Amino acid sequence: MAWIVLVVSGLLETAWAAALNASQGFTRFWPSVTFVGTLVLSMAGLAYALRTIPLGTGYAVWVSIGVVGTALIGVFFLGEGFSLPKALCLIAIVAGVVGLKVLS
Repeated sequence: MAWIVLVVSGLLETAWAAALNASQGFTRFWPSVTFVGTLVLSMAGLAYALRTIPLGTGYAVWVSIGVVGTALIGVFFLGEGFSLPKALCLIAIVAGVVGLKVLS
């Protein structure tokens, strides 16, 4: 159960990062509200998951989901560039997360 909560919390991290961008420096109301709500839920889920998952592993997985998810949102929805080096770096992050999951 903790791993499921951790993955959902990582996805919520992606959501709050996207909402933060959409808030344009907290000048837009609904994206700002979405940011706060998803941030609180993401942190609460991370805290719950870390009750049973080791800190280093849990935090690394959570951040990695957020990093990869946010990068993909940037590429597919915000017009950010995508290149082979960027793809290789994202693959390395995913490989590291899989390795941490297997070892814990």
